[in-house]
Amino acid sequence: MTGSFGLDRVRIRGFRSARDVSFEPGALCALVGEPGSGKSNLLAALWRLMSVSAPPLVQGDLSAQGEGRLLVEASIGGRTVTLEERPSRAPLRQGEPPPVLFLPAALRSDEVVASATSLHGSAARVLALLSPGPVSAGGSAATPALALLAGVDASCASGIVGLVLLVEEPELYLRPQAQRYLYRLLRELAARGNQVLYSTHAPAFLNVARLEDLALVEHRLPGGTTVFQPQPLPADESFRALSEFDAERSELFLARAVVLVEGRTEKLVFPFVFRALGYDPDREAISIVECGGKPNIPLFARICDAVGLPYLVVHDRDAPPGRDPIQAEAVVNAEIAVVAGPDRTIVLEPDFEAVAGLAGHSHKPERAWRSFAAGERPVPAQLVRAVELALQLRAA
Repeated sequence: MTGSFGLDRVRIRGFRSARDVSFEPGALCALVGEPGSGKSNLLAALWRLMSVSAPPLVQGDLSAQGEGRLLVEASIGGRTVTLEERPSRAPLRQGEPPPVLFLPAALRSDEVVASATSLHGSAARVLALLSPGPVSAGGSAATPALALLAGVDASCASGIVGLVLLVEEPELYLRPQAQRYLYRLLRELAARGNQVLYSTHAPAFLNVARLEDLALVEHRLPGGTTVFQPQPLPADESFRALSEFDAERSELFLARAVVLVEGRTEKLVFPFVFRALGYDPDREAISIVECGGKPNIPLFARICDAVGLPYLVVHDRDAPPGRDPIQAEAVVNAEIAVVAGPDRTIVLEPDFEAVAGLAGHSHKPERAWRSFAAGERPVPAQLVRAVELALQLRAA
């Protein structure tokens, strides 16, 4: 719930790929999905609902199943705001929407805010803060991307409340450090009594400890755009997830399939295993995620399950054939088997180094990288099976 001003529940019908979509954004909501899934359409429909200055609806904006009209409904603090619109007709609005600003990606290289003629309240105040600064003494002006960063920073400091901010791809034209800072500012703006909805392809704007902030957007035929919102992690796992997930690991939310491995040796080697078999994991949108040790694999697997992400686990048995692992290893092995299941688990006996033919314990990542990168040996059958399974999961 967002309080008395923000959008609690949304239903969009008949607009582009959003044939009939419902979701419940919180104070901060990240729309995550592949290009063409409909993220921008959802933001544009919400802008139409709340802004009288949105461009006129044209026939091409309407989905074939929409009966020739756009209908957007939103619950806002116990009341309902609706918009019904048809081409060449005056929009029919009911209810008073909150102030809104829409920051489309298409304008980020030149402008920041979509053109508007009737901004009011906090939206007008933020618009002034988002305006690029004057040309400096050296003759350079602030870019729209940096103006966005500075404007959100100033908005947090100024105490603005009651605004709905819609942003397409806030990461555009910002260095990684600035992306992380902007993400924290957007969270702060939401926490101060505003609502922020944004689409993104950047791991820096995804927080695995707050799965409830994610809205996973897909385009499925024949139904069009769909939205899935995962349940939050249990309280005892939220901090673990926050401490274990950095931006590199958070890219799994943007993958089509994930290979979960124990450490950096496997993460370094697996791309060369894929390439030795004629595949590129990046081209296939498959992420190889090292979990920082085998005990963390069940946590990563549960997160993948929570967001409906196809994955497999490759881990060491840590005991040769015919011998039992020590108790601690056996417990973790059993937990992984329960969480991931046998069809998504490949267990290496006794470990990755032995299967890959890497003797000794020093400089493992470097030796593994050189061995597979140079194609000095055939790919072991278990690693071939891992690649084949990852490709099957990606295509499913």
